[in-house]
Amino acid sequence: MPNIFVAPRERVLITGGTGFIGSNLVASWSTEGARIAVSDVLDSEERRGNLAHHTVEERFDPDGLTDFLTSHGHEVGVVVHMGAISSTTVTDVDLLTRTNVTLSQQLWAWCARHGVPFVYASSAAVYGDGADGFSDRDDPAYLERLRPLNPYGASKLAFDRWVLGQIETGRPTPPAWYGLRFFNVYGPNEYHKGPMRSMVTKSFPGAAEGRPVTLFRSHDPRYGDGEQERDFVYVDDCVSVVRWLLAHRPVSGHYNVGTGRAQSWLALMSALYSAVGRELAVEWIDTPQAIRGQYQYHTQADVTKLRAAGYDAPFLPVEEGVRRYVSDYLTADDRYR
Repeated sequence: MPNIFVAPRERVLITGGTGFIGSNLVASWSTEGARIAVSDVLDSEERRGNLAHHTVEERFDPDGLTDFLTSHGHEVGVVVHMGAISSTTVTDVDLLTRTNVTLSQQLWAWCARHGVPFVYASSAAVYGDGADGFSDRDDPAYLERLRPLNPYGASKLAFDRWVLGQIETGRPTPPAWYGLRFFNVYGPNEYHKGPMRSMVTKSFPGAAEGRPVTLFRSHDPRYGDGEQERDFVYVDDCVSVVRWLLAHRPVSGHYNVGTGRAQSWLALMSALYSAVGRELAVEWIDTPQAIRGQYQYHTQADVTKLRAAGYDAPFLPVEEGVRRYVSDYLTADDRYR
């Protein structure tokens, strides 16, 4: 199958390409013969596994990005910027700013100068507790009202605001750009993420052995225990959205990437235990005081904008997404895509 969004001799540059969503994009495009360059570390067995099955033309550490663009930038047909510090527990604001804001600004500026489309990972963390909704409309006043719950979310929002500032002031922009606000993504190749892995991945070993899963009690009378809700989205659907945007080039902007449906932690864990042939058992614990005041009880992507742009593929509910993840990867001899 031919590459559908860059010329045959052009490269796809993927930052964060040994990571979770990045390596799934590598997997998708490498099967089509795309020329892929990856900017990311390869410092663990898990990250090496993420790329083991796929052909990458070049892989270099992030500190080599400037040199790569200087020597090979004329070959780059699109930049897909998935590289970031994604941990919600990192508190080093300077580090987050350098990695999640400054580098993104530099790549944006490079793409604007060279006429290269730019896709980057924003995050649903920009919406904070959801008090102002989960809208991806490009309204600077709306973004000013948002209050992320952690420095990671704040860094992602800072860049989103900067992007709109560039547009408002008439500064150069990439010919097409998409800032993707991913919700709760789960699926293969997230094994390197440690405590930031999805609950499906973290809970799988215990579920397979029939042991109880530990869940937080609700401290909000509007929600029962385990009825706290998230928009859980399978990584295949995230890949599908990125591919569609680059193939069809709808109007540039920020886009939510979620199912548009909130499902409970109990629904997620029920899907996992069903997939491994076990009966769900839960041990309840109180939400720690340190995070109780910042805990989200409901997230749900507003996908109106994405649907209006023309994306009409269905998103997997957790029952099907978890089943595929378990059968195709977590119980397989080789769990890597």
